[in-house]
Amino acid sequence: MSEILNTLSQSSLQDYYDCPRRFELRYLQRLAYPAIETEPALENEKHQKEGEYFHRLVQQHLIGIPAEQINKLANTENLQRWWENYLQASDLRGLRDLSGLYPEVTLSAPLGKFRLVAKYDLIAIGKKDQVTIYDWKTYRKRPKNDLLHIRWQTRVYRSLLVQAGAHFNHGKPFAPEQIEMVYWFADFPADPARFIYKADQYKRDWDALTKIADEIITASTFPKTDEVSKCSYCPYRSYCNRGIRAGDAADAELETEAEELFDINFEQIGEIAF
Repeated sequence: MSEILNTLSQSSLQDYYDCPRRFELRYLQRLAYPAIETEPALENEKHQKEGEYFHRLVQQHLIGIPAEQINKLANTENLQRWWENYLQASDLRGLRDLSGLYPEVTLSAPLGKFRLVAKYDLIAIGKKDQVTIYDWKTYRKRPKNDLLHIRWQTRVYRSLLVQAGAHFNHGKPFAPEQIEMVYWFADFPADPARFIYKADQYKRDWDALTKIADEIITASTFPKTDEVSKCSYCPYRSYCNRGIRAGDAADAELETEAEELFDINFEQIGEIAF
């Protein structure tokens, strides 16, 4: 197993949690996608590409490129709206004044026989070394906070920053209480989701991550999920005879977020890279 799969990420962990069979097909067998994930397919693909481009616009702004130079790059209706919402969001206006901004940062740490890897949209260091993880979302529907709170992304991003974020904190690991995670929604700019962190949450998260990593490394079978509703958004559903028609994109954006990290060069990033 470890020779086939060396890293785990929030996406691969979410796949395993949702459906071990999907995890096996995607990350162990690395099969080509035989079915579209959502309908309408072309519209959803365009929306995903616009979301990726929006991330790049924000990154350029955060590294110091003036908004006036970036404005002309927001050249679709969605991009124009998201970019304007970003510039006008009252809770984001002070970001450029913070002592440390680290957009598009990749962190990693050992997790059992794997390495746990996460790519952060933004790590922002504020007063008294408080740190906020920002994640930009271009969802068409605003997910409920309760659902976001239990997603592996929320659990991985906060706990991994405790494990591997000392570089940003004068060489000392962040205490969980120093960390907050914010999902900022480009189409719902006045309604971000905020999740503070505590020591007991961190212990539960890291224990759960360690357990699931051990479970994956020792697994001999990868059963299909019993929640057949998830299969509507799975590109591997034809392998499992779980239906033909794809689900609606707007209802499934949490389910169909693309894996950003697949092959990692650890000689380049080590524990921390940016």
